[in-house]
Amino acid sequence: MTRIEHDKIVVRKMIELYCHHHLKANSIPPDYQHLIEYTAQRLEHCRFGEQKRSCKSCPVHCYAPKEREDIRRVMLWSGPRMIFYYPKDAILHLLKG
Repeated sequence: MTRIEHDKIVVRKMIELYCHHHLKANSIPPDYQHLIEYTAQRLEHCRFGEQKRSCKSCPVHCYAPKEREDIRRVMLWSGPRMIFYYPKDAILHLLKG
């Protein structure tokens, strides 16, 4: 699995975790489905490709302001909880940094 594919899976899991536990939604709301698709599209077109670092430490901010704020909110909430729900993904994500 490539780095980009793994990052897409991890972001999707983070958004699903946020929607299910924080928003108490049984399914993913349309705004968050859009965010999943948007992040996947941005990852596909990342200029750094497989050598990319985490988006937080990237010198190029390719997200639109609204999506950047949305994903930041999701990651701030989901990030610390990933270790409990998806420990393998959380550890790999931290190591790849």
